[in-house]
Amino acid sequence: MALSRIAQMHADEIRNHDWSDAHTRLDRAGHHRADDRTPRAAQMTHDEAENVRVNVMWVTAQVLAYLDANFDVVEFAQACGVTNRHRTTGWLRAGLRGGDGHFQRPGTTLYDEDVTATTA
Repeated sequence: MALSRIAQMHADEIRNHDWSDAHTRLDRAGHHRADDRTPRAAQMTHDEAENVRVNVMWVTAQVLAYLDANFDVVEFAQACGVTNRHRTTGWLRAGLRGGDGHFQRPGTTLYDEDVTATTA
């Protein structure tokens, strides 16, 4: 199944960004170290930069999964440029809070029925 337009746009931005110096500086969207005019900061290893990419993908995927019942985190991860580090894709799903089409509300650890029950 194809990603929604908004999910694809998020994936394009995440994939396009150079995450290798994300630990030392703030960069605009679409940053590439080759375009830097200032001296280059320390660079993370490839694996460290990929960890940042995966975390950004998961944070974005949490919101997208909550909003879209058809969202596929594996397809989104691939579109973000996240490489499959393991033989299975279960680790990609494990990064989201919830599952089986039932995800926690973004910014909380509550499911919708929990929110309704505590505010009623």
